[in-house]
Amino acid sequence: MSEQQQGPVEPIEQSSAEPIEQGVLDLAARVFDLARAGATAELVEYLDAGVPANLTNHKGDTLLILAAYHGHPETVGALLARGADHGRINDRGQTPLAAAVFKQSAETVQALVAAGADPDAGQPSARATAQFFDLPEMAALLG
Repeated sequence: MSEQQQGPVEPIEQSSAEPIEQGVLDLAARVFDLARAGATAELVEYLDAGVPANLTNHKGDTLLILAAYHGHPETVGALLARGADHGRINDRGQTPLAAAVFKQSAETVQALVAAGADPDAGQPSARATAQFFDLPEMAALLG
């Protein structure tokens, strides 16, 4: 189409995202710290008050990935009970199950497998992680 056939070009309006308030950032940091520390009771209070169970940080890590990586099966269970997605993959391709296998947290692995986590999802997968690091106990838990 020639320029003469086109109508006038209208400028595209770009919406500028509002900056996130410091209080919200502080709350998010607090919630991620609770997941890392396995502070289940306090984390559950935030979740039950409306903090999303699938909250994700700047690396794509969810609360569940952090709790799994740090070996907190009770926290993992509480997150799963509140709808945390056990199949969510972070920006590095890792799953909560692969994190739990890597840290050799048998109870956490069992909780995630019982919830339906796929041992072959992610890169590397939980199964590949168990094989690479020669973790036969973890591999056995994956089925």
